[in-house]
Amino acid sequence: MPDEVDRLVAAWERERPGLDAAPLQVLSRVSRLAHHLDRARADAFAATALVLWEFDVLAALRRAGAPHELSPSALAAATLVTSGTMTTRLDRLTARGLVERRPDPADRRGVIVRLTAGGVEKVDAALADLLARERGLLEVLGPGEGEQLAALLRRLLAAFEG
Repeated sequence: MPDEVDRLVAAWERERPGLDAAPLQVLSRVSRLAHHLDRARADAFAATALVLWEFDVLAALRRAGAPHELSPSALAAATLVTSGTMTTRLDRLTARGLVERRPDPADRRGVIVRLTAGGVEKVDAALADLLARERGLLEVLGPGEGEQLAALLRRLLAAFEG
């Protein structure tokens, strides 16, 4: 059953004969899937009044384990943003009562960010909703296909992230 990517590739092959459009068969589908996944994630997070970047920061703290705290630089690295962006994000999350800042006992100039009880509750609810939605997205795959796809995507991603 042809999809939009098949139509796109066929159009390029018609317009540019001899051009190898094979990479589009994989990467255009990955790109389109990412778009659909972003929408599903936005819906899941909206149910708990979060946006994607808020979930990313709260989830990084939650995954750190009790007492669910990290330095701002560790959070910036975990969420792939600059320190300036992280400062703004922490200001907003602090104002919402989802994280708190406290002095770093190991460095008088430093700060530690800790997930509040409300932050734990919110990120746990968002994660449960997200996983349920993502499970639904993967229902079209047969037994073992999810693991096979994950292994192939892991190899592809490793080429980018080393």
